[in-house]
Amino acid sequence: MYKALKITVLLISLAIGTQAQQDTVTTDKTVPADSLAFRKKSFFPLPVLGYSQEKGLEIGAAMLYSFYTDNHHPDITTRNSTLNLIPAVTTENQYKIDLKANIWTRGNTWHYKGNLRYHNFPLYFFGIGNDTRYNNRSLLNNIRYKAHLEAERRITGHFYAGASLLYQNDSYNSKDDKGIYNTMPLIGKEGGHVTFIGLTGIFDNRDNQNYTRKGWWLKLNAAYAPAFVSSEPLFKLEAQGIHFISLSRKSTLGLNGIFNSLQGSNLPFYLLPELGNDQMMRGYYAGRYRDQNYLAAQAEYRYLIDPKIHIHIWFVDVKPKFALAAFAGAGSVFNNHNFALSGFKPSMGGGIRYFYDENAKLTIRIDYAVGEKLAGESRQKGLYLSLAEAF
Repeated sequence: MYKALKITVLLISLAIGTQAQQDTVTTDKTVPADSLAFRKKSFFPLPVLGYSQEKGLEIGAAMLYSFYTDNHHPDITTRNSTLNLIPAVTTENQYKIDLKANIWTRGNTWHYKGNLRYHNFPLYFFGIGNDTRYNNRSLLNNIRYKAHLEAERRITGHFYAGASLLYQNDSYNSKDDKGIYNTMPLIGKEGGHVTFIGLTGIFDNRDNQNYTRKGWWLKLNAAYAPAFVSSEPLFKLEAQGIHFISLSRKSTLGLNGIFNSLQGSNLPFYLLPELGNDQMMRGYYAGRYRDQNYLAAQAEYRYLIDPKIHIHIWFVDVKPKFALAAFAGAGSVFNNHNFALSGFKPSMGGGIRYFYDENAKLTIRIDYAVGEKLAGESRQKGLYLSLAEAF
């Protein structure tokens, strides 16, 4: 179990969000004016304070800006676009900055996604496979440069097709000269670079992309990394499916499955699919288990709570709305020859969501999750504070 202390501080004055004034929109006679009255820009900063032995004191922020791209010629169906910036620094002179963009054009004809990331942060490496041990861990320095771009166009109905480009450059070295990293014959032990060029197909008929009540989202991405722009020639396949069922006016059941695979003669350890993060297989340290293939599924039940109260104190003027969530799932990593149902690990927990932009259904999420307990180790678990839903 990863025993480093992790504390997240949410300032009460920021929990209500900071929303910009309503955009000035130019309507036409075919678009009802009252249906556009709720289209607003919103900005939400989330201060985060953390501490762990390998990082020291970490000070950062998560900032999300929501907007619409078609204000001059609005379409009621256009989804909100978002920019998400997460910078952080530690007292051990480590840094990270993560910028994510999710852009929808008018009528959702085009969808663009982007991610620019730099980090100089330590991480634990536990080995490769589905049965790594905590006491074998190694503390590594990792410097990463990453650029990921995706673009899809609606072909017909709810079907989208597009392309993706991913460039990633990593460097690694042992921080404490302990653990399994120093003895394993790893490929890409000191790092390397990769450029994946891929094709994507998507089916998306969700009623809302942020807090979905009903609909499907299915994605398949196949990408190849040629040798002349990568340390090793590689092929990867990523498939994900999401389905939401509206059980009642306040209750929703979400189902989510994912499969990732990395293929090639020489597989760099740092590109192997990893089990665990704040979206899938919550409760596990990201990368505690990694291997050639990763398969996981989860279910989440959400119940909306609307106390129908109005709070107006000084600059605070909100009508708070929340949701409770309970989730459970299972997942496993494996190579091409050792898949077994007995290797699946459990993940379960619960949380609460606060709607800081109720019109766009943007939420801040707090989850607590637990995983497996191995003999001689503490039960694996995690506390997560995030902007937006897990899926």
